[in-house]
Amino acid sequence: MYEVLAITGITGKSGRAFARFLTEHKDIIKEMFPGGIRLLLHTERPGDKDILSHFDTEIMYGDLEDERFLSEAFLGVDTVFHIAGIHWSRQVATAAAGNFIRRMIAVHTTGIYSKYKEAGEEYRNIDDFVYMMCKSKNIILTILRPTMIYGTVTDGNVAKFIKMVDRLPFMPVVNNAAYELQPVHYADLGRAYFAVLVNEEVTGGHDYILSGGEEIMLRDMLIEMGAYLSKKMRFVNVPFPIAYCGALVVYLLSFTKVDLREKVQRLCEPRVYPHEEASRDFGYSPRTFRSAIGDEVREYLELADRTKKSGRR
Repeated sequence: MYEVLAITGITGKSGRAFARFLTEHKDIIKEMFPGGIRLLLHTERPGDKDILSHFDTEIMYGDLEDERFLSEAFLGVDTVFHIAGIHWSRQVATAAAGNFIRRMIAVHTTGIYSKYKEAGEEYRNIDDFVYMMCKSKNIILTILRPTMIYGTVTDGNVAKFIKMVDRLPFMPVVNNAAYELQPVHYADLGRAYFAVLVNEEVTGGHDYILSGGEEIMLRDMLIEMGAYLSKKMRFVNVPFPIAYCGALVVYLLSFTKVDLREKVQRLCEPRVYPHEEASRDFGYSPRTFRSAIGDEVREYLELADRTKKSGRR
């Protein structure tokens, strides 16, 4: 029986899905954390207090880069669940180490596996720092690594492709979009976060890849979106050397201020990662992209329809 559970990033896509699972199993969580749940939020928004209304919840507003804020927020905390993002993990790990936190679960990224220097090296350096800080204070650490997250029109990933498929007569792609991805639905992540939290005896001290339920070519992803939008896909292919040369020209013409070279390289980088360890240890079973993308397209269409109607008024 522990005391307080602190959570960052609860208002994000996977964070809200996590909150739903916490609520569905509130008796288990209340027994594990009799001191309640403390939410670390950046700014106050309507509905914050309703996120975990079934719990003894304390909300603290502040900046995750603020050392004093984190130190105060972690007082009396047993476990930190850091969902807000890898770019704040150094600060969170430092504060956790300075406040005798017993356990930390951090949501990072499969970007550490990128072969390109800028993308992969930054993430690996953050990982190494978090490992070091937690080891120095014997904090039980688990790092979760989702792939591309999708599932709502605000996901910032697949939602952009849906909009492009809907609005463009021809879809521009590099190398025929013939490289595999493994996007993961945000709700599957929420379920996984809960399973990791309540199965410490198995998940404590282990890292897990949280990828989607199928490997799928980007080209096939776009075709699936087009089918739900009743759009016949027409692709305009740009060979990689030409796309990269274009990025190089932009880089030189901007006097090195706009550098898209690595983004073009990563655009063609396969991002497929196995999740067998997660399936074995806590029953992780994510949905396939083909079975789930329809819901996001319908949400996009409903939002577009509401926007159109409001514009007529």
